Amino acid sequence: MGMTMPNTLFQRNFAEALLSNPDSEILTWGYRAKPWVYEFAREHGVPLTYCEDGFIRSTGLGNERQQPLSLCFDRQGLYFDATRPSDLETILQNYDFDADRQLMRRASDCRDKLISMGLSKYNFAPTFDVEVVYGPKTARRILVVGQVETDASIKYGCDRPIDNNDVVRLAKAENPDAQIIYKPHPDVLFGSRNKVSEPDDVRDIATIVTERIPLPDALRTVDHVYTITSLGGFEALLRGIPVTTLGCPFYSGWGITDDRQLCPRRTRKLNVLQIFAAAYMLYPTYRDPFTHEKIDIERAIELMQELLAARRAGVDKTPAATLAATVA
Repeated sequence: MGMTMPNTLFQRNFAEALLSNPDSEILTWGYRAKPWVYEFAREHGVPLTYCEDGFIRSTGLGNERQQPLSLCFDRQGLYFDATRPSDLETILQNYDFDADRQLMRRASDCRDKLISMGLSKYNFAPTFDVEVVYGPKTARRILVVGQVETDASIKYGCDRPIDNNDVVRLAKAENPDAQIIYKPHPDVLFGSRNKVSEPDDVRDIATIVTERIPLPDALRTVDHVYTITSLGGFEALLRGIPVTTLGCPFYSGWGITDDRQLCPRRTRKLNVLQIFAAAYMLYPTYRDPFTHEKIDIERAIELMQELLAARRAGVDKTPAATLAATVA
């Protein structure tokens, strides 16, 4: 959790020390910094780095304030911002995946482990028999992965106003004979984030998931996924499920998704494993939440499995995130 630092306090206590050190840089969480922070960095040539959670984060939801296993540090922008390039997009556009056979072998192994272990970005609940909610499968199943509609990933990743109910209605219109399943975002479902659209308004055309179902379980028996920009779309792709994106998430525009918003900067064709290698291995930094030492993705997966097993046994071992002052 961050605390806002006013400009006057920064100028009085930190500006001189920052400018006297040629190795100084400014880190800001997401795009939450005040305008004066960006102006200060530009005026004085101080490098500014944007920080955001990685794609294997924690047990529990983000609002539980647990320390993340992975963070993304980006000098250009952020991975969810389709309005400008990010370091992740640059990797995807330029990295020679074919020449890095060791990376791709590791990527294949890690993808298989994530799937077999049922791991996701947030790992918060026991495994769930989705047939209890979905019912017997008698038609194609379309899963709509909902999002927090006020989230920055939609603000910067979608070029037009759209909400979760719009996605549900589109999925039904394009798949009239399919079973439409709508999974609202957990933060919205359990009241920690505000909703814009009301899930009950589309109950006549969709099965609304109100249970705490982990995304890997929710994806079982699903034939197609619709979403705006959710990471859940990429987790579906990892499992071989076709995905339609209404916005422009980091994994769209490379030839593996049904894109309803184009990104002219993305001119390369990539496969799912190459995008996984970039987003989960080359882009983020992993750290042990207990020792704070840098680790690789393989160890992060092992740790996540251990922490999730402990949580499901009723013992949550993950350290809580510490209160930190940030320039914001």
